[in-house]
Amino acid sequence: MAAEHVDPADPAARELVARGRIDVEGRLVDASNVTLFCTIELDGVSANAVYKPVNGERPLWDFPDGTLAGREVATYLVAEAAELGSVPPTVLRDGPFGEGMVQLWIETTDEELIDVCAPEDLPEGWRVVLHAHDRLGEPAVLAHADHPGLRDLAVLDIVVNNTDRKGGHVLAGGDGRIYGVDHGICLHTDPKLRTVLWGWVGDPLPGESVDKLQKLRWALDHELGETLAAHLTRAEVRAVARRTDELLAEPVFPAPGDDWRAIPWPLF
Repeated sequence: MAAEHVDPADPAARELVARGRIDVEGRLVDASNVTLFCTIELDGVSANAVYKPVNGERPLWDFPDGTLAGREVATYLVAEAAELGSVPPTVLRDGPFGEGMVQLWIETTDEELIDVCAPEDLPEGWRVVLHAHDRLGEPAVLAHADHPGLRDLAVLDIVVNNTDRKGGHVLAGGDGRIYGVDHGICLHTDPKLRTVLWGWVGDPLPGESVDKLQKLRWALDHELGETLAAHLTRAEVRAVARRTDELLAEPVFPAPGDDWRAIPWPLF
């Protein structure tokens, strides 16, 4: 059965990834952990998905607790609870190679959202993150679009303490939404924010972002906090609440810290 277009915002999409039959089509070889491209089918509806079995995870010394798959699911739950950024429907479930993360595959466009370019080629209105030089010694900038969808992902990354927001982890969906993927190394208790989305440093958070953070904070004290406990330690759940409180107390995009590398490498 050929894969169909499934709207990620439709509740049926989450049901599909949670209960659909998984057929593995191949492996995404650029991923550092086992990442499988699949078709998934339920009640005659079929779509593509990504499946990351826990058995294929490479252990990380600084993320000793839980699983990377669980952290991907936890980030999705945070995003959904606050409507903060778009993360494709993501679940933890059994699959052909055991328990793992299953996430709806996003069909993308060629829209450029993040780039390294010469200063004179910078698109109008883009936000500069970093000034540098290319391999020939010519000036270059790392920059990204000033897009509400990207800005939402930047706020989400602060809350979940994303340690690896590369340019390739931001997708321009064919439905016009901007999606964030690959959230396996998020939600540590220590500050580790590492991202290419630093373009709003020092800017006030928009009112709608503050509203979403307030919604998240309420949810953390209620059902969301209990749901996250299945994937995170209690200290990690408290850290999500603490980071949310800090943003609400000072609703400004923070600057990178001085005691860790704030931009991922490679950039894409």
